[in-house]
Amino acid sequence: MNSKKLVLVSALLVGCIVTSFSQDYKSAIGLRLGYPVSISYKTFISEPGAIEVFGGFRSWTGYKWFNVGGLYEHHAEIPGADGLSWYFGGGASVFFWTYDEGFAGGSSTSFGLLGTLGLDYKFAEAPINLSLDWVPHFFINGYGSGFGGGYGALSVRYVLSE
Repeated sequence: MNSKKLVLVSALLVGCIVTSFSQDYKSAIGLRLGYPVSISYKTFISEPGAIEVFGGFRSWTGYKWFNVGGLYEHHAEIPGADGLSWYFGGGASVFFWTYDEGFAGGSSTSFGLLGTLGLDYKFAEAPINLSLDWVPHFFINGYGSGFGGGYGALSVRYVLSE
């Protein structure tokens, strides 16, 4: 790891330790508008910790896939920015692939390990939550096995409970 990356990772970890934790909602459901478009449900299990589960579908020339997965996200507020926090975490997913006739495909099931880094915002006067994140992944097997640069998404969710 080069020195710039080491400094960035160290700063993020120190920021997590010294930042006070808060959340502005308990649970929310909505859409992840990214790759792929997914349904997302997020709920806090502790002051800084949330679980997000999702399911998505993608159709492309030659193949289609459906995925389900889950992430643990550790949140930290951004001082001076009410309702805004940043988060990081990890999780896993499974992908189910189907291929068109003549398309050279691999396994019909892939398992992946996920990371996540993002921003989360809850509007003070409305039951709306927005998240913007990057989710790098590592496929353990199957089509696309190995490291994938990840994908990002803008999530728009309706807050179910505060």
